[in-house]
Amino acid sequence: MELTSSITQIISHLEKIQSFNSQDPLDDTRKYLETMTLQLSGKKEAVTMIEEMNILMDDRKIPIRIYRPKGKSIEKSSAIIYIHGGWFIAGGFETHDAVVRKLANTTGSTVIFIDYRLAPEYPFPAGLNDCIDISKWVVDNAESLGIDKDQIGIIGDSAGGALAASVSTQIGELLKFQILIYPAADNQLNTKSWKTYENGPVLNKEGGIQAWKWYHPEGADRPNPLAVPILIKDFKNTPSTLVLIAEHDALRDEGEELSQHMKDAGIPVRISFYKDMVHGFMHMGEILNEVQKATDEMAAFAHQHLKTTGK
Repeated sequence: MELTSSITQIISHLEKIQSFNSQDPLDDTRKYLETMTLQLSGKKEAVTMIEEMNILMDDRKIPIRIYRPKGKSIEKSSAIIYIHGGWFIAGGFETHDAVVRKLANTTGSTVIFIDYRLAPEYPFPAGLNDCIDISKWVVDNAESLGIDKDQIGIIGDSAGGALAASVSTQIGELLKFQILIYPAADNQLNTKSWKTYENGPVLNKEGGIQAWKWYHPEGADRPNPLAVPILIKDFKNTPSTLVLIAEHDALRDEGEELSQHMKDAGIPVRISFYKDMVHGFMHMGEILNEVQKATDEMAAFAHQHLKTTGK
């Protein structure tokens, strides 16, 4: 495994982040992600407006953030539903704030960020149900949100990529495009890339096994395809999809396999391979130029499928 000087610098930095609570791996993971993103994401871009709302569903409230891009009118805006990563157990508004701000400004679309319920407190299908329900809510309330209901796409990163892929199989007819950023797609963790990168960088196999157990406790014996997207057979509602793959990523092979499954089902899929990159590189804008490159690529893909022409 040959790493560039920038990636070596990042890994050295990550190794210096001390354990916050070694007696509680869940709390430790959550705080580690918060620290990593705070230290490596770089300067946050200004946007026109950020609104926070709690959307009342039958038995719960789902927090969302609405990001309005810089220099854009909110009338009949195109929109992107964003589903964050964090192994289904971590992450939220603050860990992905810098990424979402950049996406909003570069795409020129309003971004709706879903703060879905996390495992193990709320195992599958709680988080997925939140994502499906909010996606439907956005469409149903598009006019009052200043959104064009016919110009909506979805983006998910890592665990959020798994959730987005499953959302699309359920309501993909409402979406113009899908982007999956280094998606987590398989709970087996037995691919060649997992063997190569089982001890990192960024992810490790022990943590992945525990996260999947927390998220989908029945997954070892009775895996549900909506929890484990590599098992999905029916992609009939899935829109055109862009998949970003990082070279030095344990999730690389399962992301490529999921992409192939979609292609085999007749879904237009484009795979973009980011050489030298590691899992989570979208959070490393302080050091990596590839963050802007990837954001520009996602914006171009979105513009191909939306009426907007960008900034």
